[in-house]
Formats: sequence, structure tokens, C-alpha cells
Amino acid sequence: MGAQVAGGPTDVPASKPSRAGRDLRAAILVGVGLGALVILSLLTVRQTFIGIVAAAVAVSTWELTNAFKKGGINVALWPALIGGQAIIWLSWPLERAGMMTGFVVTVLVCMIWRFRGGSDGYLRDLSASVFTVAYIPVFASFAAMLVVPEDGAGRAFAFLIGVVLSDVGGYVAGVFLGKHPMAPTISPKKSWEGFAGSMIAGMVGGAITVTTLLDGQWWHGVLFGAALVITATAGDLVESLIKRDLGIKDMGTLLPGHGGLMDRMDSLLPSAVASWLLLHLFVQ
Repeated sequence: MGAQVAGGPTDVPASKPSRAGRDLRAAILVGVGLGALVILSLLTVRQTFIGIVAAAVAVSTWELTNAFKKGGINVALWPALIGGQAIIWLSWPLERAGMMTGFVVTVLVCMIWRFRGGSDGYLRDLSASVFTVAYIPVFASFAAMLVVPEDGAGRAFAFLIGVVLSDVGGYVAGVFLGKHPMAPTISPKKSWEGFAGSMIAGMVGGAITVTTLLDGQWWHGVLFGAALVITATAGDLVESLIKRDLGIKDMGTLLPGHGGLMDRMDSLLPSAVASWLLLHLFVQ
């Protein structure tokens, strides 16, 4: 073989990934676009936010189902999709009763739907189907229920701002200060410094949003923000475990710079549950 000419095409260095590990510009543009859509819904007719949640649930359910399929697990897609919509929309007028009714009926349909596949892998597939329905539409229904009260827009804003601040605070602190891995076998890029940044940003944001948007106590906001950081971080780690178990990098490719929509929903889903529970307790 002849020597390669210096400076030739073979010597062009490959582009290095950013310390963030993703296309930051695309991620910001997508995030701003999605944020604008949510803000518009909450500032106009707040119930349209439920429609956004329902659409996100449908896409995320489809992505998670496809991810399971790559691992040889067959989720009952149509019962999960249709039942998921029933769970979200029933949680608006009937709240918890509607959500639980939709969930139970969906699980029953999933149990019967899987009959046609026989006994081989029945428990595996059914468990994945129930997990999918609980993880996405049931958790997301708590976000839908946030907008039911008269101050619902403020509750939804407090929830979303808290999760965004947790993400941004963790990202900035992790990129510039991160040295001590938080969970190296699950998510190597997560650091305790990043978690500290998330906690500070989340608690400050919680105190501001709860007091200004909901007329709550500042210490309620601090607890609220801390809870969102913990649940958002846990949700991110849970999805990382799922992806590692299935041997995939992202849940999808729908959102440039982010991956799939489910890759953005991972922190929002458990945080929606914590938001509804705490605001239901703190704000009358």
C-alpha cells in the first residue's frame, strides 16, 4: 500500500461530539418550538393542553412499543394506543376515577388481545403491555389533571418550568463541573455535580413559581422543586435502564438533537405524578 498523502481526504478528522453528547443547536430549536406550543395552549384555552398531552402519549406509546419489539417483546399496540387515549380524556372530566377506569379496562383488553399469540411469551408480552400503559398514559394523565382546576394553567406552568430548570441546571453543572459519576453503569454522563445543579435550579424555580403563579408558600415551592428534580432524575435513569436492557441508543428519531419524543418524556412522566400530588396538597 502506498503512503497516504498528508492533508488528503483520508486525513480529515471526524467531527467531535460536543461535551453535551448531542446536537445542542437542534435540541434548543426543538425545545423552544415545543415550549412555544405548550405556552400558547396554556395562555389561551388551557384545556387544549390535554390534547397536546394526548398526542404526546400516542407518539410515546408507539415509540416504546417499537423499542420493545426490537428486544423481541410484543406489546398490544392497538389496545395500548386506544386505551391510552381513553385514560387521558377520561381523566379530564372524571379525574382519578376516569383514569383508573380507563386503565383497568385497557389492561383487561390487553390480556384478551394477547390470546391470539398463544402461551409462548404470554406473561412477558402482557407484562410489557401493562407496563407501557401504566408508564405512559397513566403517568401522563396526572399532567392532564393539573389543568382541571381554575388555576390549572399556573399548575401546569409550575410543573413544566420545574422540570425544564432541573434539566438545564443539571446540564450546565454537569458539563462544566461534572467529575463524579452518579450512576456509571446506567448513565455514565450523569454526575453528582449535575444533580446538585438540578437541585439548586429546581428548588429556586419551585419557590418562584409556587409563590407567584399559585399564591403558595415559598417553602412549599422549595419542596415541590426538590421533588421534581428527584422524580425527573429517576425517570431519566429508568429510561436509560430500559434502553440498555433493549440494546438501543434512543427511543426514536422524531426530534433532532433529542432522539424520540419518549426521550423527552422520560423525566416529565414521573414528575407529573409528583406535581399533581404535591400541588393538590399544598395549593387549595
